[in-house]
Amino acid sequence: MVSSHRPVPIKTNRQQYLSLSPSQQSVLKDDVELDFSDVFGPLPEEVASDVAYDEPAVVYSRSHSLVGPSSFGSHSFKLSKLTLRDTEDSVELVECLEGESLKENDDDDTDSDKALEGDLVKVSGVVGLVDFEIMKVVGKGAFGKVYQVRKKDTSEIYAMKVMRKDKIMEKNHAEYMKAERDILTKIDHPFIVQLKYSFQTKYRLYLVLDFINGGHLFFQLYHQGLFREDLARVYTAEIISAVSHLHEKGIMHRDLKPENILMDVDGHVMLTDFGLAKEFEENTRSNSMCGTTEYMAPEIVRGKGHDKAADWWSVGILLYEMLTGKPPFMGSRGKIEQKIVKDKIKLPQFLTSEAHALLKGLLQKEPERRLGSGPSGADEIKQHKWFKGMNWKKLELREVKPSFKPEISGRQCIANFDKCWTEMSVLDSPASSPSSGPMANPFTNFTYVRPPPSFLHHSTSS
Repeated sequence: MVSSHRPVPIKTNRQQYLSLSPSQQSVLKDDVELDFSDVFGPLPEEVASDVAYDEPAVVYSRSHSLVGPSSFGSHSFKLSKLTLRDTEDSVELVECLEGESLKENDDDDTDSDKALEGDLVKVSGVVGLVDFEIMKVVGKGAFGKVYQVRKKDTSEIYAMKVMRKDKIMEKNHAEYMKAERDILTKIDHPFIVQLKYSFQTKYRLYLVLDFINGGHLFFQLYHQGLFREDLARVYTAEIISAVSHLHEKGIMHRDLKPENILMDVDGHVMLTDFGLAKEFEENTRSNSMCGTTEYMAPEIVRGKGHDKAADWWSVGILLYEMLTGKPPFMGSRGKIEQKIVKDKIKLPQFLTSEAHALLKGLLQKEPERRLGSGPSGADEIKQHKWFKGMNWKKLELREVKPSFKPEISGRQCIANFDKCWTEMSVLDSPASSPSSGPMANPFTNFTYVRPPPSFLHHSTSS
C-alpha cells in the first residue's frame, strides 16, 4: 500500500452534489492509505482460524482512495526499446532509453513482483507478453502489479494484471485466481470490465482487461460531497444491472464496494475485480468468510452460509454511502461486525420516502426477506418506486447518460491514476518459482482470447 498527501480538486458539475457538513467531512483524512483495489483488491488480513470455511478466508480492511490522483497532466510514456536479459531463473524485461538502462527504484518492494518475464518467443495464434508494449505501472496489489499496455498490432490500450504464482500459492489462493479468470470469460455486459486475454509463464499469471481510466466513481463522491438522488439513481441502476447479469450467469461478486466501481470516459459505471467472485447453484450456500468488512452482509459475518442475496446487501450499503457520504457502519473491524449483525440502520431525514423504502428493502438483515431475494430476483429491485420512470432497456444500451463525465484527455490518459503508481519503474528483478512442483501446476488451461462480440451475443441469447 502507498499513501498520498495531496488532494486535488477536479472540475465537476457541482449542481449534482450536496456539500458535506463539518462532522461528515471528518471522514476525509489528510493521510489516507491507497491501493489499486479497483483491479486487485487490498491486501488480505489475517483471519481467525477457529471458524470452518469452505474456501480460504479473505477479509479486506477498508482502504478508500479518498485523496485521488496527484496533480499532473495526461501524458503517456512510450518505451523506446525493450531488451531481454537472461537471469538464473527467469527472463528480465529491461527498458533502455538512449543506450542507458533505467535503474530499479522500487526500494519498498524488494520481495514483491520483480519482473515481467516469460517466453517472449511469438507462437502462431497464441497471445503472450511479446504482443504487448509495457507503458506504465498504474497499480499494485496483493500478488503483483497492474500495467498500462499497448497491443502492438492494433495499438489498443489495455490494463495488464500481473500476478506472481509463488505469492498466490503462499496464500493458498489458486482457486480464487482460477475462478476469476473463468468467471471473466463468461461475462458480457456494458457495465462490467471485460477480460480480453489471459496467459501464463513459469512464474506469473497475466490478465489483460479493458483499460478504464475515469477513476473511481466514489472519488467524485468523497471529493465533492453527497450525490443527489437523481444522479445516484443512474449509478445505482447501472450497478444493479451489472449484478443482475452476474446472478443470471450463476455468479456472486462478493466484494462490491466503492473501490471496485470505476467510471469510463462517458461517465458510466464499470464493475471490476472478480478476485472473490464465486460460481453458485440455486439453493446452495457458501460458508466462506470473504469480502470487505463495511460491505459484508450479516449472514457472512455470522459465518452461517450465504448466497447471492449478500450482493444485494452490498448494493444497499453502496447506495446509502452515495446518498449520505459514508457507510452506515464504521469503526474497528470487530465493532463493525457487531453493528452489522445487531444495530438498526439510521436513515437521514433529508432522503425521500422512496429512497428510505429502497434502503430498508436492500438492508434487511435476514437474507430471505431482502429485496431481490424473491422469486422474481432483481426485477423486485428494478420495479421499486424509487426507480419509477427508469427505462432499463435504454439504460443497458448506455442511452441513459449520467450528468457527470470525468476529465479524460484520451484513451492513453493516466491523469486519474496517482503518481505513486505511474512514476514507478517498470523494471524489477525475477520472482521466485512457485513452491508447488512443476507437474502440479494448478493453472492449466489459463490461456484465453476473447471471441468476437457477435459470438458472445449469440452464446448469451442461446
